[in-house]
Amino acid sequence: MVLTRRIIPCLDLKDGRVVKGTNFVGLRDAGDPVELANRYNEQGADEVVFLDITASKEKRGIIIEVIKRAADQLFLPLTVGGGLKSLDDIQQILRAGADKVSLNTSAVHDPTLLTQGAEAFGTQCIVCAMDVRRNYTLNEKAIPVQLDDGRTCWYEVVIYGGSKPTGVDAVAWAREAEERGAGEILLTSMETDGTKNGFDLAVTAAISDAAGIPVIASGGVGTLEHFYDGFTRGKADACLAASVFHYGEFTVKEVKEYLRGRGIPVRL
Repeated sequence: MVLTRRIIPCLDLKDGRVVKGTNFVGLRDAGDPVELANRYNEQGADEVVFLDITASKEKRGIIIEVIKRAADQLFLPLTVGGGLKSLDDIQQILRAGADKVSLNTSAVHDPTLLTQGAEAFGTQCIVCAMDVRRNYTLNEKAIPVQLDDGRTCWYEVVIYGGSKPTGVDAVAWAREAEERGAGEILLTSMETDGTKNGFDLAVTAAISDAAGIPVIASGGVGTLEHFYDGFTRGKADACLAASVFHYGEFTVKEVKEYLRGRGIPVRL
């Protein structure tokens, strides 16, 4: 059986609205999350991701209401992330109607949260989100990755919306996340996020090769061919995009028809 590849629109939420930036900064409003998610549902998206990028305890009520509204209207899997720090937080989001939760900063601080979440709710509910950036200062712990231009670097995990480096190697962290029970990895490279120059294929392929769980490529789509490259050269199981969908450059259906025409198995 051939596994179909997934196309996933991502909605970054701030105070209950969808926003989009470049390299994690310069945010601008892109609309109501449930209206946008509904549009993607009609276009044939395989899933939708909501990321509450300025999440804090005080604003948790906003995202809960958004999830409830979305879950009432949508008939596709919904992944929610941002500011989830405990099993109780995870349970709240799943109870509101999400199918999966995405753990990023909290999982780096406390990797046992991945294990606890997988044991309590099932590995299929737990997504390990990773924001990474290139580091050209190699050390003995770093796993080197060769870039297209011949240079070698390693990819460092960064947290708090890309603002704090951790010293953690991304490939090693992907393997650990899988061992701890994560069901998939949502991988965003800060090098390419919002640039429309294509996914960071070097790290996507490296982590796809290292981990035995699905990898979602994120950050940098600007053309239809970038989706194709994500699946072929990046070896991703799913491709996630935001601005090209939010601002109407492509519909999900157009992306899937293009991919099918190039031999990528997708659900139309």
